[in-house]
Amino acid sequence: MTSKQRAYLKGLAMNMEPIFHIGKASLTPEITEAVREAIDVRELIKIAVLKNCDDDPKEIAEVLAERTGSQAVQVIGKKIVLYKPAPDPKKRKIELPEEKKKR
Repeated sequence: MTSKQRAYLKGLAMNMEPIFHIGKASLTPEITEAVREAIDVRELIKIAVLKNCDDDPKEIAEVLAERTGSQAVQVIGKKIVLYKPAPDPKKRKIELPEEKKKR
């Protein structure tokens, strides 16, 4: 993912509300599965890590990205943004800016 594409996704996520809150129990299999299902439908999701969670948000983002096949777009404070394009290009809701061709 290019920096331009990452900036575009950050802009889209700026106005989003978190759809998951990770708390004291941290990452459970249920949370991971729910995130996988949500990201398959929405493509871009925001997750909040609550103050009572002892785990580092960056580590949580890496683990979630690995387990869901997504990419961590950004981690700011206790907010995580994940992106995973739909497998079928015709069903994609988010069109990323094209990469510039090098000459």
